Amino acid sequence: MEATRDIRRTIVEQYLGAETVEREAVESLRNALVTLESIPHEAGTYRVNLTGTRTVGLDLRYEIGELRKDITFLEQGEDGLYEYLTHLHPRFWDYVNAGVARLKGTHFHVFATDRDGTINNYCGRYRSSIQSAYNAVFLARFARACADHSVIVTSAPLSGPGIIDVTTSPADTFIYAASRAREFLDTEAKRHTFRISDEQNQKITDLNERLKELVKQPDFQKFSYIGSGLQCKFGQTTIARQEIGHSIPNDESAAFLKLIQRTVRNLDPEQHFFRIEDTGLDIEITLVIEKPGGKQRDFNKGDGLLFVDRELSLPLSLGPNLICGDNIPDLSMVQVSLDKTSRTAAGFVTESPELRDKVTILCPDSVIVPAVDMLVTIMHKLSQNM
Repeated sequence: MEATRDIRRTIVEQYLGAETVEREAVESLRNALVTLESIPHEAGTYRVNLTGTRTVGLDLRYEIGELRKDITFLEQGEDGLYEYLTHLHPRFWDYVNAGVARLKGTHFHVFATDRDGTINNYCGRYRSSIQSAYNAVFLARFARACADHSVIVTSAPLSGPGIIDVTTSPADTFIYAASRAREFLDTEAKRHTFRISDEQNQKITDLNERLKELVKQPDFQKFSYIGSGLQCKFGQTTIARQEIGHSIPNDESAAFLKLIQRTVRNLDPEQHFFRIEDTGLDIEITLVIEKPGGKQRDFNKGDGLLFVDRELSLPLSLGPNLICGDNIPDLSMVQVSLDKTSRTAAGFVTESPELRDKVTILCPDSVIVPAVDMLVTIMHKLSQNM
């Protein structure tokens, strides 16, 4: 998948530059697809060798599905891809046309969005969630035509691997805000970091070293390959205990959660430095921040967006802004934008009635769709209407 990243980056540059995409590049993607499809599998689970007789079962729907979309896009054009997507998503054009009608005619000052589940389909492993060429083309066109500043805010790290390792979008198009925007690269590739104390830095460094040693052990090695794997971020660490295909037995996953909780408690028995959030798939270990009155809470994406705003003097207050997400934590970015300007629109990907209600109550000017491809297509259509 890392090899397809480099190929896709070249394809995106050629496509956006109105150049002919090299046939060899398309064939390389086809070869990657054939290779993945040839892995032994049963009932959607692909068995991949780790060492010797040790294997791990993986869900490769993202990798295979996005390669198929890219090949369709490159061989049959944008209309061919749209036709393909209509077969994947019921009422595809109903949602797309409604979204375009809601947002058309607006040039956004700030476009801030979550990545996974919002503008990029979910993948079973972060390391192989390489952005598709069609996705990069559609989003780049929107960012260039419809927004002054475009910010991708993700919980993933910047690198090692991180968002800059899995993206295929052209350089200088997006601000990449990682680790909930505690760290980010601006469009000139300059890195900015949120201040943390030396004591906090030492604590999370010690934690990361313990977790790295842990996943080297044969019994726990698999947890570095599934889902998010082990991600050492700036001010936050994520370690997977399950993946979307639920290939890890529930009792083994639960036991690993308890082991991680014990590891954190041993480092921080008074719970002064860390907060732990279990998503069911990932264990998120985050440095807390102190608010007025000495209260502590997790650093959220809204805090991160404010940090980007202050560092780069966007400012959010000018509006109009478009804030996109796919889960409840992303609402913190919507709230931050609303606190700055009433000229805030929201775009969310969800099938949850609860989240839909929360979004529309908080931000009535909203577009809600059930699939990532719908939101990305809305953005592409908007760029063509500008």
